[in-house]
Amino acid sequence: MPDDKKQPIVVKKIKKGGHGHHGGAWKVAYADFVTAMMAFFLLMWLLGSISAEQRAGISEFFKNPTGVQGPGGASLSMIKLGGAMNVVKGDDHRDPPQVARSPDIHYVVEEQRRLDELLEQLKDVIETSEALKEFKEQLLLDITTEGLRIQIVDKANRPMFGLGSDELKSYTRSILHEIAKVINNVPNRVTIAGHTDATPYSTTRRDYSNWELSADRANAARRELIAGGLDRKKVGRVVGMGASVLFDRKNPFSPINRRISIIVMNRATEEGIGLTEGRIENDDAVVEVVPAR
Repeated sequence: MPDDKKQPIVVKKIKKGGHGHHGGAWKVAYADFVTAMMAFFLLMWLLGSISAEQRAGISEFFKNPTGVQGPGGASLSMIKLGGAMNVVKGDDHRDPPQVARSPDIHYVVEEQRRLDELLEQLKDVIETSEALKEFKEQLLLDITTEGLRIQIVDKANRPMFGLGSDELKSYTRSILHEIAKVINNVPNRVTIAGHTDATPYSTTRRDYSNWELSADRANAARRELIAGGLDRKKVGRVVGMGASVLFDRKNPFSPINRRISIIVMNRATEEGIGLTEGRIENDDAVVEVVPAR
């Protein structure tokens, strides 16, 4: 007699021991973390091994990577960083302009060392010179993307020039003579820029303003630097900035805005303004010559 009871179906499930494979993503993340930490400590070591002036120059570059000077600067020209593409159109058979090449790294390091040494020499001269010591609060030194900048600023009751004129005070002549002796020891060329505050120039002449006044003062400073021993061939540019680049923007009428900026230019700046392409010099001015494009 057949058995009416159905046999139960038994399903056996076998569990495998151990943990499943999680992949290697964590290894990649850990490697990235280690690389980032190495880069960070290398950066800290490099920053700790350079001078305060070099760190200031690096900071200035990242604040202003285009090479256009900000407040207190003496130039608004762009520095050629290389890599630009020149296009010759149509029937233009003239030779294409030369693209500024990146300077050799050894030259850049040597030039930076020279400017750092020049900065230290100027500091020493300011501290020891009887002609400069009492004016050290009016002498501002720093390293910018254009080179070593020396700013001689006005102080209340102690201006550099006669009121509304380009006539130098006797102590300003002494300051410029001392500076000329030091900066003439390096082969770099210089930029001299005149600045005024925002007070409009008061005169009956309609064709004379702060622009003309600042340019005349820059040229007066140039002549006095040469009289103090600066080689006239080292003057690369003389400009009047008027009140367009204020040192103290919050107080446009402050005496500190009236100043002369002298920049000992690095090679990149010289190439950027075309000084490597030729110059015409005479006793009264320096005219830059740039070949026709």
